[in-house]
Amino acid sequence: MRDLTSAPVPPLGEDDHVRGAPDAPLVIVFADFTCPRCAVTAERLQAVRLRTCFRHFALRARHPRALATALAAEAAGRQEAFWAFHDALYADQGRLDDPHLWALCERLGLDIERFDADRRDPATLARVERDIGQALRAGAATTPALVVGDELHQGAPDPTFLADVATMKQFGYREKQ
Repeated sequence: MRDLTSAPVPPLGEDDHVRGAPDAPLVIVFADFTCPRCAVTAERLQAVRLRTCFRHFALRARHPRALATALAAEAAGRQEAFWAFHDALYADQGRLDDPHLWALCERLGLDIERFDADRRDPATLARVERDIGQALRAGAATTPALVVGDELHQGAPDPTFLADVATMKQFGYREKQ
C-alpha cells in the first residue's frame, strides 16, 4: 500500500544509523526490534543493494520490550555497534530480556557498564522519542514503515518491490542538500 506521507521526513542527520552503498537508493525504515515483520524486512533489505537508514518506531503499547530494546540498540550504537546489535536482535527475537542483552553485549565486546549507563541516559530516550515522533508525523500506523521517495509504505515490503527500488535510483529518498 502506498500512502503519501502526512509530513516530510527529515533528511539524514549525523546521528542516523545508515548502512549500504552511498550511491544506492536510500530507504528510511521506521521499525521496532520486537516486531516479526520488521525482522523479515531487515532480512529483505540486506538482500538488495540499498542504502538503509534505521529509525525507531518502538511503542510500548504494542510490546512491553519495544522501548527497552530501542534504548539498548542506541546504547550499543554509542559504542559503534548499532548494526551488529540490530542484526543480532532480529536474528533472535525470543531473547530480548536484559540478561540476553547483556550476553549480546559481551559477545560484541561492549563495555557493559557503559552500555547500561547509556541506555538509561535521558539523551538516549530523547533520541528514540524523536524517531517515534517523526514516524507518527509521517503517518506511520504500523511497523515496519518505509519511506521511499516521497511515499510511505506500511508493512513488510514485498521482495520484488525492494528489488524495483534498488534498480530505480529516482525512486529512492531524496536527501536535502
